[in-house]
Amino acid sequence: MVYALARDMPVTVQQLAPRDIEALRALLARDPAHNLYLLGLLEEFGLPPTEDRGSFSYWGRFDGKTLTAALFVGGDGGLLVPSANDGQATGVIADALADRVRLKAAVGEKPAVDALVRSLCSGKPKLSRTYRLFSVSADDLGPFTNPLLRLAREEDLPRLLPLAAGAVKDIHARDPLAEDSRFEARVAQRVRAQRTYVLEENGELVFKVDIGSRSQYGAELEGLYTVPAHRRKGHAILCLGQISRFLLSSLPRLTLRVEEKDESLARIARRVGYLAGRTQRVVLMD
Repeated sequence: MVYALARDMPVTVQQLAPRDIEALRALLARDPAHNLYLLGLLEEFGLPPTEDRGSFSYWGRFDGKTLTAALFVGGDGGLLVPSANDGQATGVIADALADRVRLKAAVGEKPAVDALVRSLCSGKPKLSRTYRLFSVSADDLGPFTNPLLRLAREEDLPRLLPLAAGAVKDIHARDPLAEDSRFEARVAQRVRAQRTYVLEENGELVFKVDIGSRSQYGAELEGLYTVPAHRRKGHAILCLGQISRFLLSSLPRLTLRVEEKDESLARIARRVGYLAGRTQRVVLMD
């Protein structure tokens, strides 16, 4: 669909097809740290054919023939993830999709998510949080390690579920075990995919961290959680240092989203070597 004119160049919004995968990858790779989540989704799932009415799609803004912005659409708006760019570019895509997409959840750079909310939300978000995106490379790492951090196993699931639920409660102030019938299945899937690491102490799991997204460009960590009775013992800083050192032996960078008001986690991230980047926003609707 032709949406506007800019410098005599047509601006169009189109659903991206497999033929656009290299253009999309090149767009995202211009700012890999702020596009790691999308780069991971792209590497894991690719681009579906435009005639495929499956569980996700990508939409792009083209200035002439050049892709200048992109938006991942999970389902009919269950999760929206914009590429890292200014809000105006994302707003063009959002306006074009206003009749077919209703935002249920979104995550990404704050100006881009703000544009999505303006165009695709009919009411006030149930939850809206701002985060700072921290990133680190191998050269920035401090000396913090804990070799006892290990991959979670399926037999850990009964002990792991309370930690996974606790992480969601801390972030979103809701109980996923009571509200989300698929939560346990998703926790189990991450364990099977070898994306969850845990620290065990005297037979008890006291810390967990997940790899939320991974590609050749890096990985995004999420869901850091220490059991309340075991906080202030250094577990978070040592385990964050451990998994960062391990992953950076084969990846160029890691990112971690830290809520703006979470000074404790921000201090831990900085001590490990993470540097603060631009502001992100997470939105959930009813």
